[in-house]
Amino acid sequence: MFSHGTKRRPDAGNAAYVALCITLVGSLMGCSDPPTADGTSGQAGQSPTVAGELDGNSLPPWPAPADVPDRVADAGLDLGPMGMAEHYHPQLQIIVNGVEVPVPANIGVDAATGAMSALHTHTADGELHVEADVAGETFTLGQLFTEWGVKLGPEQIGGAKAKAGEAVTVTSNGSPYAGDPAELRLEPDQHIVVSLG
Repeated sequence: MFSHGTKRRPDAGNAAYVALCITLVGSLMGCSDPPTADGTSGQAGQSPTVAGELDGNSLPPWPAPADVPDRVADAGLDLGPMGMAEHYHPQLQIIVNGVEVPVPANIGVDAATGAMSALHTHTADGELHVEADVAGETFTLGQLFTEWGVKLGPEQIGGAKAKAGEAVTVTSNGSPYAGDPAELRLEPDQHIVVSLG
């Protein structure tokens, strides 16, 4: 297993092995198939997600990023096989001006190699996957948004910015979160709602 503090990435020669491991472990742990070359999740019935370059300040909807290795590194994580020490699935819902914004599949998943960070998505339904190789490791909402390439702060979600008298509001399991949204710690059985407008 790769350590999250190390920025080692599998080379192209290991891509098939990594993809096989991901498929096997994903089947055992209830995760979806690895991504296909076009960046989709590979599951029947899934809408393909178009990978794109984001500047962090674009308006929604936001696709899964194309430059996954760089975004994962910016989040302080690395790419490797899924961890087995801890596995849980927070749920994320984003609402901008009363409209729900989809959270795309394959955030934190490198379609070229099949490698993924410990914090990633497989489907476009807001289910986040935390699959860490160290028990008790802390992951934050800001890390996910960094991997996604969308800025998150008290007054913005990407290019959607708070107007006078507004702010980004966050609830975790129905309870208001008063701090910086990016610092919200992800936890098992957590339902997060991030809204603006």
